[in-house]
Amino acid sequence: MLDLRLSVAPMVDRTDRHFRFLVRQISQGVRLYTEMTVDQAVLRGNRERLLAFRPEEHPLALQLAGSDPKSLAEAARIGEAFGYDEINLNLGCPSEKAQEGGYGACLLLDPVRVQEILKAMGEAVRVPVTVKMRLGLEGKETYRGLAQSVEAMAEAGVKVFVVHARSALLALSTKANREIPPLRHDWVHRLKEDFPQLTFVTNGGIRSLEEALFHLKRVDGVMLGRAVYEDPFVLEEADRRVFGLPRRPSRLEVARRMRAYLEEEVLKGTPPWAVLRHMLNLFRGRPKGRLWRRLLGEGRSLQALDRALRLMEEEVGEEGEKEKPGPRGQAEAAPGLAREGV
Repeated sequence: MLDLRLSVAPMVDRTDRHFRFLVRQISQGVRLYTEMTVDQAVLRGNRERLLAFRPEEHPLALQLAGSDPKSLAEAARIGEAFGYDEINLNLGCPSEKAQEGGYGACLLLDPVRVQEILKAMGEAVRVPVTVKMRLGLEGKETYRGLAQSVEAMAEAGVKVFVVHARSALLALSTKANREIPPLRHDWVHRLKEDFPQLTFVTNGGIRSLEEALFHLKRVDGVMLGRAVYEDPFVLEEADRRVFGLPRRPSRLEVARRMRAYLEEEVLKGTPPWAVLRHMLNLFRGRPKGRLWRRLLGEGRSLQALDRALRLMEEEVGEEGEKEKPGPRGQAEAAPGLAREGV
């Protein structure tokens, strides 16, 4: 059974294995996604580099993109063999590169092809095949058209729909597509009402845990995106308030764990900046947070991290590490909706 109450969106050049490991230090319950990965990269590229991950990252989904049913089915098989808990098909990326490759949001123009892809992927693996989609295309979407798309994909075997509650405007940049099309989370709420047997996760413009908890009263799950990258401690209370886990790590605790992680990765040949770049916002909004960011950005080394850690230990102290932990029985959990096994 998938627990989709709270997840972190797949983000290109953001949600690699190093950032996912960082997020996992903050929340044990949140569901993680890889960056969007094109099927041909899986079939022809360095699979270990593309797909390897640490066991601590579970629950973890692989997001694939492509337009050929056979290629996507094979990429899904490979992903399952690597141990991913879910295979997600990208039907929402509006980028020019995605359009040139015939994948992402533009696939919504060809619902028959989408059905063929989803059937092929579903037959290829035993783990759930899910979709991440937009409401529609070019601002011409209607709720009826969205519901018909969901019905068609459900006929192909899909039970889980992650819906970015905006249209995809193919003439605009990816950044503009995150800002200009209006948000319609109420449409995703309505989908859950109309298709109670299916699982719906709403995504788009959600900046806080409070907003996520509001939507969890209407849908099965909420996906946060750039808000988490800009300040990973948006998830600080997620384990307690969403998953009922009595866990509230401090920034210093997470930074120390990441220091040990970086030391291991450097011994494997990983460039320090590959990890450190994801740690820049770890003390966002906290005393000396800008200095932390500058020290890491200028030093880009394990030694620079050690200097920054010493500074934060002196200036910040153990803020929040075990503040109001409460016994296990006091942990809260978002009640959400009754969830079907998927």
